[in-house]
Amino acid sequence: MTTGKINVSVENIFPLIKKFLYSDHEIFLRELISNGTDATLKLKHLTSIGEAKVEYGNPIIEVKIDKEGKKLHIIDQGLGMTADEVEKYINQVAFSGAEEFLDKYKDSAKDSGIIGHFGLGFYSAFMVAEKVEIITKSFKDEPAAHWTCDGSPEFTLEPADKTTRGTEIILHIAEDSLEFLEDAKINQLLNKYNKFMPIPIKFGTKTEKIEQKKGEEVAPEDKEETFKTVEIDNIINNPNPAWTKLPTELSDEDYKNFYHELYPMQFEEPLFHIHLNVDYPFNLTGILYFPKLGSDLQIQKDKIQLYQNQVYVTDNVEGIVPEFLTMLKGVIDSPDIPLNVSRSGLQADAAVKKISNYITRKVADKLKSLFNENREDFEKKWNDIKIVLEYGMLSEDKFYEKSGAFVLYPTVDDKFYTLEELKEKLAANQTDKDGKLVVLYAGNKEAQHSYIEIAKEKGYEVLLLDSPIISHLIQKIEGDNSGMTFVRVDSDHIDNLIKKEETTISKLSEEEQTNLKTVLEAIVPKQTYSVQLEALDSNASPFIITQPEFMRRMKEMSQSGGGGMFGMGNMPEMYNLVVNTNSELATSILNNKDKTAQESLVKQALDLAKLSQNLLKGEALTAFVKRSFDMIK
Repeated sequence: MTTGKINVSVENIFPLIKKFLYSDHEIFLRELISNGTDATLKLKHLTSIGEAKVEYGNPIIEVKIDKEGKKLHIIDQGLGMTADEVEKYINQVAFSGAEEFLDKYKDSAKDSGIIGHFGLGFYSAFMVAEKVEIITKSFKDEPAAHWTCDGSPEFTLEPADKTTRGTEIILHIAEDSLEFLEDAKINQLLNKYNKFMPIPIKFGTKTEKIEQKKGEEVAPEDKEETFKTVEIDNIINNPNPAWTKLPTELSDEDYKNFYHELYPMQFEEPLFHIHLNVDYPFNLTGILYFPKLGSDLQIQKDKIQLYQNQVYVTDNVEGIVPEFLTMLKGVIDSPDIPLNVSRSGLQADAAVKKISNYITRKVADKLKSLFNENREDFEKKWNDIKIVLEYGMLSEDKFYEKSGAFVLYPTVDDKFYTLEELKEKLAANQTDKDGKLVVLYAGNKEAQHSYIEIAKEKGYEVLLLDSPIISHLIQKIEGDNSGMTFVRVDSDHIDNLIKKEETTISKLSEEEQTNLKTVLEAIVPKQTYSVQLEALDSNASPFIITQPEFMRRMKEMSQSGGGGMFGMGNMPEMYNLVVNTNSELATSILNNKDKTAQESLVKQALDLAKLSQNLLKGEALTAFVKRSFDMIK
């Protein structure tokens, strides 16, 4: 037996590990299982190139709880260590076994899937254990070794009587970490971090009913049964998840099944998936899913998960995945993503930006091919995906450049156009007298119904653009398409929205118009409404409430963040009251000499206009209903 001091430059590294190295104590299990996986994959590699003259077999990693003894065991059947290797790899912290191994075999081991970025992983055990033992036997014909350390720099190393290849780590769980002796807790951690590790992980056993074969020896009481109950290993992981396979090996059903394996509480099917697979200039595999997304941008529980060689790292993928795609779901796995030592945070790095750009490009290409292959199906899914794509157009220039090929602009009648198709379709009818192409749109089909109908009577197309960031987006599109302007259908009378050459002459003289305006301004509340007299068709509505496009758009942009004029989000609503001077009502108001009757007419007409814009509420609505009943008594 030998004793010694662990060769570290700090007098006592353990308090530092406990306190600073890992923010999350629970990751000790991930690190120890990762080490066991490494040891197993290394053995597989060495047997495959003939350096290890042993049978690889079907190795597993086992996690066992000994509640009474307050111990947690992690057992692998990997390449094990000799006493000299324990001395070197465990005691000389500065050496990482995995790093040295990769260095030696870097050409042939490129694809052996070794996790070991960090030699310090093993020491995370001391976050939860007051004493740690290693019992290990190498695949080489050498005696087994037993290492013990109680969290001080002193250790003991002696021969052991282990006869099978591999390593067993025994954690004597500290009093403040007894939760790690609970089955439910360990099960939860294995499911979180190790669900897709490449080596099967056993945690206890489970029973399973299997069909009995004819002529099989069975207990007399089971004679009549066609099934018998057997106890089998409880393997908690799927060592070959979908993203490790080629797209040609997977059916649509496989992709859907994997989605539900990732997110067991997701009951809706994803709309479609994107399989990522790149090996130059970095390694990256993964599957991204477009879930159904409403326009409410709800806070997401199930996020994209980041893995490193099938080891779960985090679901905080900001930086790796462009921000607009963080609304998607799925998996990204890359050994090249630079993480800090606890694997919990991303380090700023040029490779990460390249990865982000690659994902953006790949998503844009997939959307374009989905659109080209089955436009009808793409149109059906448009409302469920548009918010992600519109956000992408605003936030990523590269995505915006490609978006013209698949981003759609739907009409209130459920027709869909790309921007180029839209320009072509509207050019003849919706170009105004100054040569500007006017794109009319509604934000709410129900609330703006009367305005939409007036526009349609003129033969105009009206788009339905209802996402919360649409004001920002149309601002950007207008900036890039001179001669094109978007106006909401209720922002002015239709003849003013698309001004043609014809002008209607007013029935009222200038003096009559001045008198009418004076009467109206005395009754209509100035702080909310600006009175405008317009000579419109005599059949057009007498009173129309509109909200100027510029003011409303700036206000919306302020409210949804990232634009608009300073403080405009808090400005009170301002509307125009357009009064049709050619309507009979305008003449009636002007000619009515009874002040009370005149005021009643104006208020009733204003309330009707407000009603059509959904602006009549509360006390004003009650008064309007009462007044209307009085008028028809």
